[in-house]
Amino acid sequence: MSSSPPSVKGASRSPWRSLNHRSMRWWSVANLVSNTGTWMQLTVQNLLVLQITGSAAATGLSMSVQAAPALLMSLVGGAVVDRWPRKVTAAVSQLLLGAVAFATAVLVALDRLDMTSLLALAAVTGTIATVDAPACALLGNDLVPERDVPSAIGVGALVHSAGRLAGTALAGVTVAFVGTAAAYAANGLSFLFVASVVPFLRPVRAAAGREPAAADSGDLTVREGLVFFARRPRLVALAGITGISAVLGRNYGLTLAVLVTGPLAAGAGSFGTVSTVLAVGGILGAVLGARLHRPSVRMVGVLAALGALLQVAVGLSPSITVLLVLVLPMAVAESMSDTAGTAVLQTDPPAHLRGRVLGVWNGIGTVWGLTGPPALGLLMELAGARGALVAGGLLVAAVIGAGLVAARRRTVVTPVILPAEPGEVPDREALGTAA
Repeated sequence: MSSSPPSVKGASRSPWRSLNHRSMRWWSVANLVSNTGTWMQLTVQNLLVLQITGSAAATGLSMSVQAAPALLMSLVGGAVVDRWPRKVTAAVSQLLLGAVAFATAVLVALDRLDMTSLLALAAVTGTIATVDAPACALLGNDLVPERDVPSAIGVGALVHSAGRLAGTALAGVTVAFVGTAAAYAANGLSFLFVASVVPFLRPVRAAAGREPAAADSGDLTVREGLVFFARRPRLVALAGITGISAVLGRNYGLTLAVLVTGPLAAGAGSFGTVSTVLAVGGILGAVLGARLHRPSVRMVGVLAALGALLQVAVGLSPSITVLLVLVLPMAVAESMSDTAGTAVLQTDPPAHLRGRVLGVWNGIGTVWGLTGPPALGLLMELAGARGALVAGGLLVAAVIGAGLVAARRRTVVTPVILPAEPGEVPDREALGTAA
């Protein structure tokens, strides 16, 4: 029929195709403003803690307090996202985040902000973020057809990178010329801008389907999200790939810093160059990942294993020049893997379960973020920077490779379907169990 949607085969592969939708263009602008404000506040907050306490440990504590709610309340936040209309949830959470930013700005301007109140505000911000993060992520996906979700995720990654660069730069300028309170106020205004854009967004019908019958009559508890995640082999495999990659790799701010300044005998300036190349590779990988239409867990695993093997080569680099040559494709492969994995995560569950699935994922991701650096630091103590990069990369590639082989063996088994009696319809559930 002429009214059917275009096939994926004939669809555009442009990484920018999600921006063909007007609402997605507005959402991208809003996210750029919001990310810029957020990174302004994060940069200033670290400086503020140092001013108040003079302790680097206290700076780490403030960051941990803000991240802690994700470990404890992500599942509840995901359930809230599934229960409430997505646009309302995103707008309200943005307004609440803006209120916290304005309250902090007032306390800073009046010189009434102490460490206790700062930690309390950080905890409130982290708690609101357990709802805001999945609500905004899924709302962005609702603005495009499902085949364009990888493009939306890739564009979002680029917006995040641009906002980080702009926010970090503007933080220093703002503090120098206007004051610390102005950075918090600017972040509050960025949240208000996002909240003002949300009511005008128009989700596309195919992506915004909430499966009302299932959502209204089914279970909307946290347990349902956990059970679905645990019983979905694709999501469990995706969690395994992402988890081992996060723990034994990806923490290049730690491993490469030691490698560059230690065995390669280069200075801090050289590590700055390496960091820039990593950032460029991440952007290129996000653009290439945005070209995908139907990313799979297998694709995520292959790209993650390729990145791990390149990590091994990076660990064996004899010079800073060779290191720079290898770092770029490694960052590209890992960024593509991340983009593809995010697309699978956000499109695989039924619409009425996606908030809770993201809640499970965010909780798991917080565990990775807390355990990865200490585990890698211990490995570096035992094997050095080179040994940590090589051993970690080999282990990641081996585990992912074994998983891909095992999955392939399961899929090549041909099911035996008994002939049906005349007029009998074969059991639909039995025919639809392939992951």
